[in-house]
Amino acid sequence: MGRGRVVLQRIENKINRQVTFSKRRNGLLKKAYELSVLCDAEVCLIIFSSRGKLFEFGSNGSITKTIERYRRCCYASRENNDPDHDRQIGHEEYAKLKTKYESLMDSQRHLLGEDLGLLSIKELQNLEKMLEGTLSQARQRKGQMMFKQMEELKKKEHDLEETNKQLTSKLEELEECVRVIEASWDSGTVAGNNNLGMHLSQPNQIQPQSQPTLPMGFHEFVPQEGATTITRNIGNSRSGHPQGWLV
Repeated sequence: MGRGRVVLQRIENKINRQVTFSKRRNGLLKKAYELSVLCDAEVCLIIFSSRGKLFEFGSNGSITKTIERYRRCCYASRENNDPDHDRQIGHEEYAKLKTKYESLMDSQRHLLGEDLGLLSIKELQNLEKMLEGTLSQARQRKGQMMFKQMEELKKKEHDLEETNKQLTSKLEELEECVRVIEASWDSGTVAGNNNLGMHLSQPNQIQPQSQPTLPMGFHEFVPQEGATTITRNIGNSRSGHPQGWLV
């Protein structure tokens, strides 16, 4: 007896419907795999069950590339067939950007604490979690920046200390040079003062030598001692007294 013809309509029995879905799904996935292997074709298969469960197959391992390729082909065919396709795409992009902009503005107002009356409890909880995460990241970033600034300040402090040490050493060397120069100046000044005192004291110690003078007018003659003795002897001899009387 041959197999009867299957009527293509919705199976009312839930169990039979689920069994049929599983069998035909597996067969369809098998056929897609065989087609991709035998014919070297790029196959993409997407299946959603009545419960919303996703089943997919991609010959490249991922259906994303295949879907992008499909979109490019569809857009290219629309551009060739529809001259107003660019305008339509522009309107669509504008509508998407406008919706995204409005959503971002609403999020910003909610983060600032505005228009919170329209939010549900779940949305408020999500907003609270978002603010806590943002605050945690801000504190973490603040700590990192403060730690980095402390490291830079410590480095600058170390550099300034090294510079201060070098300047102190140079200042001490300059002070030592100044002391040596002052000491040499003081010794030279004392020696100069001593020499000056000696030169000033020499004229008082040296007696001026008598200069030869030319006798003018009356000059008192002062006889020498020997001449006086001879004169006396001569006078005595003339007077008649013996010479030996004088001692």
